[in-house]
Amino acid sequence: MPGGTSSSKPRDYRLDFFRGLALLLIFIAHVPDNWLARYRPGAFGFSDSADIFVFISGYAVMMAYGQSFYRAGFIAGTARIMKRCAQLYACHIGLFFILAMICAAGNRYLNTSIDYIHLLNLEYFFEDTREAMLGLFTLRYVPNYFDILTLYIVLLAMVPPLMLIMRLKAELAMLACLALYLAVRVFGLELPAEIAYDRPWFFNPFAWQLLFFTGFFMSAGRLKPPPLRAGLTIFCAVYLIISLPLSHFPTYSHVTWLNGFRSQLDPLVIKTDLGILRWLHFLCLAYVAVALLQGREHVLQNRLAFHIVKTGQQSLSVFVTGMALSFLAGMVLDITGRGILCTVAVNAAGIILLISFAYIMAWFKSEPWRARSRSEAPAGGSGQAVVFEAAGPGDGIKTV
Repeated sequence: MPGGTSSSKPRDYRLDFFRGLALLLIFIAHVPDNWLARYRPGAFGFSDSADIFVFISGYAVMMAYGQSFYRAGFIAGTARIMKRCAQLYACHIGLFFILAMICAAGNRYLNTSIDYIHLLNLEYFFEDTREAMLGLFTLRYVPNYFDILTLYIVLLAMVPPLMLIMRLKAELAMLACLALYLAVRVFGLELPAEIAYDRPWFFNPFAWQLLFFTGFFMSAGRLKPPPLRAGLTIFCAVYLIISLPLSHFPTYSHVTWLNGFRSQLDPLVIKTDLGILRWLHFLCLAYVAVALLQGREHVLQNRLAFHIVKTGQQSLSVFVTGMALSFLAGMVLDITGRGILCTVAVNAAGIILLISFAYIMAWFKSEPWRARSRSEAPAGGSGQAVVFEAAGPGDGIKTV
């Protein structure tokens, strides 16, 4: 989700590709009652697109913001992190009200028997708006559909204190992350997500920080990934294969002994508290992906892959748009039915719209209105000429 990289490292398009892929999979997964979601990769492994998103976000945060702490100092680096947190907070609040409006409009105008407010579990907001508003703005009221951005806000807020610890010793910072993860297991650390009843955040930030900072420390060069070896690649592939029947619900739920064994594994693969086998599954998946791409990075330059790369480069705007679009896609399917053709068409249309939106956002960020050269500026008859500068940090217009 960070918007750039430091000048000390070239942009790694593998990160953009897999982040873009995760965003598209998140869209598919959040379309209500979308049977295509049963066939996404996350349905066949302990980890899923959320793990990809969090890990790459941690990796990219170090590239985009880490150098600010070294170049400009702790206060300036913290200020930049807090600015990003404020942006994410504004997106979270905005997304909530957009979806609340969509639910209200769906209930009023769509000729379906579905209560969309109930479907998104927003009854409390509409029934006790005063208390819900207080909880929403203080992040004490976080319905399940709105938990990724809040997770990322907390993870980003952890970066400045971690940078302070890294000043003492990098290993001490990594040990602090591990200790916090273990504290979740020992002391049950969690944050409340509801006001009317007890429910923790679906993504426990005190646990998910382990995956986020795994990427962070790898990006910083403090945590070295193992070199590519045939034996380790085979081990990771075997682990991924073994996890298939233990992750695919239609498979293990219909085999009595397998279902029992899967129940025993629940604490180790749980999503809310990032079970350790889930963390390991993602690392194995990442290792195999890197091994498969080794020497074949050029495949990311073909047209289809580049569209996904572009999507990953506009991650925040695409994510927010995708969350709203996925619920709208569910409404469309409620009207058209969920036959094969309709479901495939709606999912494909959503993906095309998200990719197109990524290109539009990239165009806006390029600030084409500031691209006029000095030679194109009109001559001033009043002794002043208006000069349009190339894109830069100012407003792009000055008089001389």
